[in-house]
Amino acid sequence: MHLIRIISIYAIVLLSISNSYAVDTPFNFLRYVSSARAAALSGAFSTVTDDPTAVYFNPASISTVEDRQASITFLKHVLDINSGNINYVHDLEGTGKVAANIGFTSYGSFDYADKLGNRDGRTFGANDLSFGLTYSNELDSNFYYGVTLKYIYAGIEQVSTTALAVDAGLLYQLKDGRTNIGLSVLNAGTQLSKISNQSESLPLDVRIGVNHRLRGLPLLFNFAFHHLADNTDNFFDKFKSFTLGGEFYFGKVFQLRLGYDNQIRTLTSSEIDKGLTGFSGGVGLVFDDYNFDYGFSRYGSSSNLHRFSISMNIKKLID
Repeated sequence: MHLIRIISIYAIVLLSISNSYAVDTPFNFLRYVSSARAAALSGAFSTVTDDPTAVYFNPASISTVEDRQASITFLKHVLDINSGNINYVHDLEGTGKVAANIGFTSYGSFDYADKLGNRDGRTFGANDLSFGLTYSNELDSNFYYGVTLKYIYAGIEQVSTTALAVDAGLLYQLKDGRTNIGLSVLNAGTQLSKISNQSESLPLDVRIGVNHRLRGLPLLFNFAFHHLADNTDNFFDKFKSFTLGGEFYFGKVFQLRLGYDNQIRTLTSSEIDKGLTGFSGGVGLVFDDYNFDYGFSRYGSSSNLHRFSISMNIKKLID
């Protein structure tokens, strides 16, 4: 009853705040801080365990990370936009676990030009950065909580804006050892400094997910609702933003991943030629000391994103 009560209160809070936040903001890059494995599963990742990069979807997940682990991700975006993140999880040995992470996006260089389009040879850049610290611990048997505090920066040329945000999450592992349930609130915060006195909101994201490892079949099935805080025409339209992801295991080393994001397919593709928009895929190679992951995401006929991640078990590498 204790668990049911906590989850019920948490769900009520999530739904009560999910009607007043806009999605157009200079901090939207926070939605794309991810890993190759998560991207291959279309972001259905809020209930994945023992993966340091799951902290971006549910900070409670780091309680399930074994030993000390680190990860590095690089994203090749469209045009000359590149981004990535670095994450480290440390075991406090009985008093919880902590994580530190950095996310960045570089939009390349731009030419200065006057109102007639004449260029003078000078260039300027645009960059986004986020710095996060996470703490997670056990709330009850197989029931974990986590909180991340983030400092966020978005700048272009000589102007910039900053913000402070919090991620919070719950993760419950059923006694069958094959099913996880997760709830998380991401990017809840406030702007610290403004551009031209213009107030901007943060891209608040509310997620509810579940995953299940099938019995007798080498498949981890993931499902999640996301963007539940976005404005919609009616309440039930919120649940059109969902993702599906399947992770297939071929032996102990090779993993094949497929995913589908209904919101991406609905919003970013034309009605004439949808193609594979909204679908994703990737592979993973799992070894004792490190993992290598590749993720591919389709955002439209001319927008394909490629992510590469490496995760390392620091303790095993040192020992």
